[in-house]
Amino acid sequence: MESIDSTPEFVRGVYERLEANLAIVRERLGRPLNLAEKIVLGHLDDPKGQDIDAGSAYLMLRPDRVAMQDATAQMALLQFMQAGRQQVAVPTTVHCDHLIQAHISAAADLATASVNNKEVYDFLSTVSQRYGIGFWKPGAGIIHQVVLEKYAFPGGLMIGTDSHTPNAGGLGMIACGVGGADAVDVIAGFPWEVLQPNTVGVKLTGELQGWTAPKDVILKLLSILTVKGGTNRIVEYFGPGVASISCTGKGTITNMGAELGATTSIFPFDDRMAKYLRGTDRAELATLAEKHRALLTADPEVEKNPEKYYELVVEIDLSTLEPHIVGPHTPDLARPISQMAKDVQENGYPDKISVALIGSCTNSSYEDIARATDVAEQATAHHDKMDIPLLVTPGSEQIRATIERDGQLEKLSKVGAQVLANACGPCIGQWKRDEIQEGEANSILTSFNRNFPRRNDGNRATLAFIASPEIVMAYGLAGRLSFNPLTDPITADDGSTYMLEAPKPAPELPADSFEAGEDGFVPPAADGSSVRITVDPKSERLQILEPFAPWNRQDVEKLPLLLKARGKCTTDHISPAGPWLRFRGHIDRISDNMFIGAANAFTGDTGKGRNLETGETGQAFSDIARSYKAKGLQWVVVGDENYGEGSSREHAAMEPRHLGAAAIVVRSFARIHETNLKKQGVLPLTFENPADYDLVQETDRISLHGLAELAPGKPVKATIHHEDGSTHEVTLRHTLNEEQIGWFEAGSALNQLRSQEA
Repeated sequence: MESIDSTPEFVRGVYERLEANLAIVRERLGRPLNLAEKIVLGHLDDPKGQDIDAGSAYLMLRPDRVAMQDATAQMALLQFMQAGRQQVAVPTTVHCDHLIQAHISAAADLATASVNNKEVYDFLSTVSQRYGIGFWKPGAGIIHQVVLEKYAFPGGLMIGTDSHTPNAGGLGMIACGVGGADAVDVIAGFPWEVLQPNTVGVKLTGELQGWTAPKDVILKLLSILTVKGGTNRIVEYFGPGVASISCTGKGTITNMGAELGATTSIFPFDDRMAKYLRGTDRAELATLAEKHRALLTADPEVEKNPEKYYELVVEIDLSTLEPHIVGPHTPDLARPISQMAKDVQENGYPDKISVALIGSCTNSSYEDIARATDVAEQATAHHDKMDIPLLVTPGSEQIRATIERDGQLEKLSKVGAQVLANACGPCIGQWKRDEIQEGEANSILTSFNRNFPRRNDGNRATLAFIASPEIVMAYGLAGRLSFNPLTDPITADDGSTYMLEAPKPAPELPADSFEAGEDGFVPPAADGSSVRITVDPKSERLQILEPFAPWNRQDVEKLPLLLKARGKCTTDHISPAGPWLRFRGHIDRISDNMFIGAANAFTGDTGKGRNLETGETGQAFSDIARSYKAKGLQWVVVGDENYGEGSSREHAAMEPRHLGAAAIVVRSFARIHETNLKKQGVLPLTFENPADYDLVQETDRISLHGLAELAPGKPVKATIHHEDGSTHEVTLRHTLNEEQIGWFEAGSALNQLRSQEA
């Protein structure tokens, strides 16, 4: 396959294909193009024959590369092994960043993970050798930071089996989070199918001032658009303010576009991106991009009249933007820090901060750490340090080695920082807390991206708030949420008080270039055909997949309601991470966690419901599903708005399919999860009248009619059967196209792929 980097020859070929495809697209559309359209439509598999219609057409695209992290790669590669291919068809990498639990220290935690996860790491490295996949060892870094440093390039198209794949949009790349089945299609040589997104334009003016950081741009946008505002949309940034934000700052913003539900987010190529490419030993790519600048920016007419070329335009003045804090429990509950004290008092949030956490894939760049270090140095100058734990997660080995060489780690340690492994850690629930008991209310402040209940430490009573690294550092020194670093003094350990000053502008790149650190990359074998892959049949970590059964050509009749979920039901609620990450390669074992975080709309209980066959209540949803499956019964779930928000984890679709789900009926879906359900042969349906959600009762059974006539755009008729014998007829909508209906009929997209390979 390829070397560690995206080579100039490879990128040159991408630009040539973009130009050729766009010549055809421009002739067809006869209008200027925004940047998102240029890159997306420039990657069409068939630019001449492809329907082009934002919001309704399903595009067949040819991504340039695929990236997978170790938790999602297990199931993706188990599926790929069934596809009949001898080698991946596009450059692909696996990054071991999710399975390292934060507990003691970087070295100790990495050593523990290497022992505890040896079976999984051996499997992933062996499969990578066999099929031509680049492999990044545990400790090498978080997938998105490593991709930005090594693989991302302006104008490219990448998919990744992690929802924060859009981080690469900070380097001008269309990078989309997908489920493993989508990745399997691409690495097996088939196009990637995706609904053509609309584009939202975000015009940035002015320049960031004082305490305000790139993180505040996306936190502000979340307050405007909410967690549903980006669904089936690409967020494209433009305007004079763009040039004032570093490449890694842009990456922070596009990374958290996932919290908007956006297909992806992107910035236009500029000198800050060229500087980052040169600073990460990719000078030839910078020169190539500069020669193709017109290809990597929107047409001039777009910025002059943005309302004509974007579905929606939002304007943010960076010069007046105040630092923000979001949370708890959702990333769009945002307020400027001047309002935080009032919100603490009115909502009864625990004012004392229990832990401050800096890093993650969102905010662990050299610039981020430098800004946080500036605040730490101010505290040290006043003989002050943290009175609470401060956990710092470097984004990559390159970042860790460089900030150690340049002294930032030592300065952070002086104020009490504990440096964790170069991995996701507490951001995705891989955090063993010894000082907090389950149910103990406490507040944490992080520079991460998500803050759903139980997300970071498994404790529902932990209230997680999100801000920029420098704001996290300042609040950590004060130790309380009601603090405002712009106006309030801090009491030092000796009783004196001092005011923090806004951190000085930080270098986005080290003056002496990056320190590589320990090399964590393992290239694929030149010929992997002789590499043998073994999975122990008795393993609890890995399980060879069995194909799902094809549709039986019959309607769904009076299937029991397993769950009616109330309110937010994210993929964390459907299939939580944390300790369950160890079972991501074993579909049956991990299915024991199915819906354990979902709120029962009838009882308010979490993870428990009623078995309609036995009448027993208070049973775990997975146990009820298994009992139905044992009797040959399928079942149905009813959900609320934006069902499946959050991580791209396809386990949230595979587990219901494995345990017998026929359909998920909701008010609305998050994009990735809806696609994942389709891929696994589960019908994702929405109420035509959202109020029909309220008709569903605890003991109902549901029928779906006319499935033999299932067709694109044609509603599905359903009957809700109540226990007293009465019924309600409702209409359900779907977004299945002809190919996706074929997935349903075959039992899954993988079944159909396998039949095409046979």
